[in-house]
Amino acid sequence: GWKDAINTTIINFNNEKMQITWATRELFPNENVSFLYTFDEGKHKVWKPCTTYLLDQDYNSGCLFKTEGPTLAISIRNSNGSEELFSKKFKSDFYIKPNRPENVTFFWKEDTVTVSCNKPERAARCLRLELQYKSKFDEGWQSRTSKCCSVAEQGFDPRKCYSFRVRLRRLVPYCNVVNYNSDWEAETFWMNGTLLDSCDADITSQSNTVIVLSCSLAVLLMMLILLILLCKWQRVQISVLPAIPDPKYLFADLFNDHNGNLQEWLDKNDHVVLQTKLEYEDPESITEAESQQEDGKNSDKQGPLEKIFTFSGAAENNDSKAAEIACLIPASNTMASFAGFHILRNDDMYVML
Repeated sequence: GWKDAINTTIINFNNEKMQITWATRELFPNENVSFLYTFDEGKHKVWKPCTTYLLDQDYNSGCLFKTEGPTLAISIRNSNGSEELFSKKFKSDFYIKPNRPENVTFFWKEDTVTVSCNKPERAARCLRLELQYKSKFDEGWQSRTSKCCSVAEQGFDPRKCYSFRVRLRRLVPYCNVVNYNSDWEAETFWMNGTLLDSCDADITSQSNTVIVLSCSLAVLLMMLILLILLCKWQRVQISVLPAIPDPKYLFADLFNDHNGNLQEWLDKNDHVVLQTKLEYEDPESITEAESQQEDGKNSDKQGPLEKIFTFSGAAENNDSKAAEIACLIPASNTMASFAGFHILRNDDMYVML
């Protein structure tokens, strides 16, 4: 009974080559066994010896040979072939491992992709085409399976880069007793219907875009801050260092229009000088100066009048006192009379009563 309990691995590579392996160190320690096989089904079987052994530490652990029919019988014997240690008969078609898909094509239409491959010559009804894909935002592969040999999937984002891989699967248990799939076809990278070398280029381009946008925002922010500081500085500069009028423009017409006649220019431009002075003086200072000027005018009006009245009264009542007052008055160049009052002008003042 132990002969039937031997565990063997049977693989029929696309119905072209057979590979039979066993655990030689556990089953046949320190013994180099021999392997025989036949595809004949009658009583007169012709056993063929293995020509290509698979080795495990210099001991035979498997055999590789050509597939010649749907039914296979194998026999494992001792080293000289005189004693059979294990035998088995089975359908080789139930252990088929398909080859990779051939001539895989991708067809894109908007957000839908259709993947196709060449249809195998034999047993296409037992095969399914499996498509797996993922983007850099997906944690694992997403799978889609359809009949051989075309599969379609939709919902792809044109802004993302996707990795694709395909393989053929053998149906179990209708066609195989073991779930054998083909190896994966070479992985490809696509973005919006364009084949890429890898998705790293997409990640790099997005990183560069983020860097450019960040730098642009930083520059705009710095320009805004500098503009605000400039406006603040101009206001501070005007309040601390008020602007001084440029005499080049203020006295231009003195020589152009009046040929250097200062008195004529002053008579014509008194209001201009006053206006310019008011523009560059503090309003509070101007108001205070005007108040002081009005007070001075009032005092000047009252003072001379009192002197005039005093002087006039003294002249009528006391001639000697008037003479003393007249002696105290400095010499003058011009004497004027106004409403019975005498006005004296000298070099040190505009008007003296």
